[in-house]
Amino acid sequence: MCGIVGYIGTKRQAYPILIKGLKRLEYRGYDSAGIALINGNDDLNVYKAKGKVADLESFCAEKNIEGSVGIAHTRWATHGEPSSTNAHPHYSESKNLAIIHNGIIENYAEIKKNLMDKGIKFVSDTDTEVLVQLIEYIQERKNLDLLTAVQVALHQVIGAYAIAILDKRHPDTVIAARKQSPLVVGIGDDEFFLGSDASPIIEYTDQVVYLEDGNIAVMKLGEELKVVNILNEELSPEIKTVDINLGQIEKGGYPHFMLKEIFEQPECLKNCMRGRINVEQDHVTLSALIDYRSWLLNAKRVIIVACGTSWHAGLIGKQLIETFCKIPVDVEYASEFRYRNPVVTKEDVVIALSQSGETADTLAAVELAKEKGAFIYGICNAIGSSIPRATNTGTYIHVGPEIGVASTKAFTGQVSVLTMFAIALADAKGTIKHGEYVKVVQELASIPEKITEVLKTNEQVADLARTFTYAHNFLYLGRGFSFPVALEGALKLKEISYIHAEGYPAAEMKHGPIALIDSDMPVVVIATHNAMYEKVRSNIQEIKARQGRVIALVSKGDEAIAKIADAVIELPDTMECLEPLVSTIPLQLLAYHIAVCKGKDVDQPRNLAKSVTVE
Repeated sequence: MCGIVGYIGTKRQAYPILIKGLKRLEYRGYDSAGIALINGNDDLNVYKAKGKVADLESFCAEKNIEGSVGIAHTRWATHGEPSSTNAHPHYSESKNLAIIHNGIIENYAEIKKNLMDKGIKFVSDTDTEVLVQLIEYIQERKNLDLLTAVQVALHQVIGAYAIAILDKRHPDTVIAARKQSPLVVGIGDDEFFLGSDASPIIEYTDQVVYLEDGNIAVMKLGEELKVVNILNEELSPEIKTVDINLGQIEKGGYPHFMLKEIFEQPECLKNCMRGRINVEQDHVTLSALIDYRSWLLNAKRVIIVACGTSWHAGLIGKQLIETFCKIPVDVEYASEFRYRNPVVTKEDVVIALSQSGETADTLAAVELAKEKGAFIYGICNAIGSSIPRATNTGTYIHVGPEIGVASTKAFTGQVSVLTMFAIALADAKGTIKHGEYVKVVQELASIPEKITEVLKTNEQVADLARTFTYAHNFLYLGRGFSFPVALEGALKLKEISYIHAEGYPAAEMKHGPIALIDSDMPVVVIATHNAMYEKVRSNIQEIKARQGRVIALVSKGDEAIAKIADAVIELPDTMECLEPLVSTIPLQLLAYHIAVCKGKDVDQPRNLAKSVTVE
């Protein structure tokens, strides 16, 4: 959720790096921001502001921002309301230490009470301040160096954390630690960078270390990166090369990241399929199916765990796997799965879907399934993130960094990988005829071009958005493979325009939602030419009989529905199992344009975060 940036070096001033890094992390969602700097006089200055990074910049305009060592943070409020007081960094009582923290310290109240009983005073309502006060108390009471004090303190806390801490008495050192919350160290020439992910780092170095759970990094000038665990055992971190380029995390002329990412989807899906669909477009190769063939072929059941948009992709994956592989599939909200003592066996394959690879509930579901002996397959976008490292095997979707909080290209990337997984496994199992297999592969390879065609409806959708901006409620309907698309379309609208919207299977409309339909209720219906076309057309007739206003997604050339709907958006024909990759595009555009018409912050909608790293 929150963003962490850090810098220590001799060549540069820290402030510009930290501010630019915070801006790169704005997509994660936040409500306040702050920065701590050690200047040449070894003064530790902390500046904080409620609101955006721009508000922090304004606050710092007349401040002393000198220094080549610093840490910075964007906070999404958990403990304590959004305010400059509750924003990070937090001082220790002596103001010798400053800390930033992502995650939640679950036993903070107990620790805080103990410290208050010892006379320590607190100025904020946060669990984070409790941690820095605990570290300083241990450091002073036991006369320990900072690293040892951090290790002792972390033995006492329960919860998730990614922290970075400064001590003005040792201005040549930054200490960072992680548990269940991501942290990346960038390694330069006699300088170190720190980030919640690689986006604040890649402008300066492509050499990074992804800290593992329980790792503590010591970044000291003039020395190599030192990584230890909580028991002070020295570890050998693996230095990796980041393959993100700067252009991928900049807007490139688009007004918003979300629109840029919608329009990137044709190229992103080509990248997703590259090296997996052969040049003849008649075969799919996934390394996981080669390396773990027997595990996957012998699976008696598949369980998909995910949250939000990834859960909707999982619903499509369920239909794909059951249709082609003839294996039963359950799709679970990871947040529920982890707490309900699910029945999981060694014959199950658990597929974990996550764009960020850091989703706390999904990661916990993975750990639970591993404990029960299941084989874990991860589908993720962020290379080097926690979920890929926790799974037995998996597939990266390779759609590039997704900055907009409302997921677009990650959704279609996940669906593309699930499609390749389903047909490749079906081919290996012999549950799909070779002719059908080749047909699906070839059609999947053509999807990027068909999405390019759909994107030409952008201006039409923008006009529709101006017509329907007035609405307070929307209904989205679809059947079969289109039902999850209806759910996803409704979610997009809710996320960025704050209009209440619900997705339903079209046939369920008569079981309650039809009571809502009147002349003020726009209904988006996915009504392409597929096996249930006539039934969906009947649903549209029922909506129109009650004065509902219908926006229909139809196959190109459809005249029947065009006569009764208020507006139609034509889609190129494709196989029914691949329709979600095409039909979701205009729904993304509709949500985007309605939000723009309403003047909403499209890329950073209120109360939402890109990477949900706490429960």
